[in-house]
Amino acid sequence: MKKKSSKNNVRGFVCQECGHESLKWFGKCPECGGWGCMTEIPRPNRGIIPGSFLEQPSEPVSICDISVKRDSRISTGISEFDRVLGGGIVPGSLVLLAGDPGIGKSTLLLQALAEASKTGLTTLYVSGEESLQQVKLRADRIGIQERNLKVVTETNLEEILKMIEKLAPSVLAVDSIQTIRTAMTASPPGSLSQIRESANILLSMAKITGIAVILAGHVTKEGVIAGPRVLEHLVDAALYFEGGGAHGFRILRAVKNRFGATNEIGVFEMTDSGLNEVLNPSAIFVSERPKNISGSVVVPSIEGTRPILVEIQSLVTPTSFPQPRRMTMGIDGNRLALLIAIMEKKLGISLAGNDIFINVAGGVKIVEPAIDLPVVMALLSCYLDKPFPEDTVLFGEVGLVGEVRGVDRADIRVSEAAKLGFERVLLPSANFHSLPPQSGIHITGVSNLEEAIRSCDTFTN
Repeated sequence: MKKKSSKNNVRGFVCQECGHESLKWFGKCPECGGWGCMTEIPRPNRGIIPGSFLEQPSEPVSICDISVKRDSRISTGISEFDRVLGGGIVPGSLVLLAGDPGIGKSTLLLQALAEASKTGLTTLYVSGEESLQQVKLRADRIGIQERNLKVVTETNLEEILKMIEKLAPSVLAVDSIQTIRTAMTASPPGSLSQIRESANILLSMAKITGIAVILAGHVTKEGVIAGPRVLEHLVDAALYFEGGGAHGFRILRAVKNRFGATNEIGVFEMTDSGLNEVLNPSAIFVSERPKNISGSVVVPSIEGTRPILVEIQSLVTPTSFPQPRRMTMGIDGNRLALLIAIMEKKLGISLAGNDIFINVAGGVKIVEPAIDLPVVMALLSCYLDKPFPEDTVLFGEVGLVGEVRGVDRADIRVSEAAKLGFERVLLPSANFHSLPPQSGIHITGVSNLEEAIRSCDTFTN
């Protein structure tokens, strides 16, 4: 008897939350524990990608025979964008630009490609979400008129590859990766398998041809890039566009960069004519600082390689609820809880019956430990209702026993404070002894919270 042949078009199953793959279906993901998140992975249709440049095999060469052009980066013409990228776009790299809807990803990509095309390079902007007329309306609004900037509306990856082979652009922007589909998999656009297959093909194309590729990506409601986590592992650089809402500023932050510093940021301001660079963000963030108001301090923070002065604001008020509220904007809430516990234990200050709010003015997010001492002093200032000295900035990490620990790059923090006209810096003793002589600014080193409080005349009077 002839055996029936059954065709199984499913290669396996993948979790939509964490990307875990399995040969069989589970109601609950064995990796992340999510329910109902396992979806099918269709078998790919191999051998249909056109273009001989993707089919040429690679051959091993001696590392001594590989030539590298030191100044081969492509400048976008936007210094804040180039700073985050590490000095410009590296040819053959794959960059992911993610952000909330409407935050300005498409505007930034159009401006960057237009500026790059002014140097004579051919750039290609592939839109999968807007028509050519809609792209033209945005270009007219922000004043883009460049012949070398080519625009196309297409979602089929095979057709995009044909255009790339014919046009040979230096920079390619795909807006967005969630709209691209390839015949390599039968899943709908935006699915995990489509995003992964499309990104893999574009990565291979970039490495073979040397074309720099920028992918725009959506983020989920949790604030992470939509799609499998493997997408962030594939790319050479992952950039997050933050801000929006009530703030006119946009923060472009590098969370991964194989060719530059991570956590580097670029600051932009959204206007009617597009995104404008903020070349001196320190002056902007502290320009509206209130005078003689308790609960406000200034900290020179390091974002990537640049120092930025930001204002830390605190509000400590008696609560009318059984459980006091602890809210933060711009810093980690767990870190605030730890600092409150240290203040209660080492300074003898009872904050248990108070609502406590911490805000970093301007919508900036700070993750470095150097803001520990400023947060403590801001809380103390508001609790005592005594203003912190206006001409003083401070930084330092606070340990569990109340000691103030040193932080890195103290010299450029002090220099940035001096440029903005501050006259005094309160910093850890470890940094005080290692700093070179500074002119025009008074430096005070402290080793614990008690010394920091005694150094502020307004707290001791």
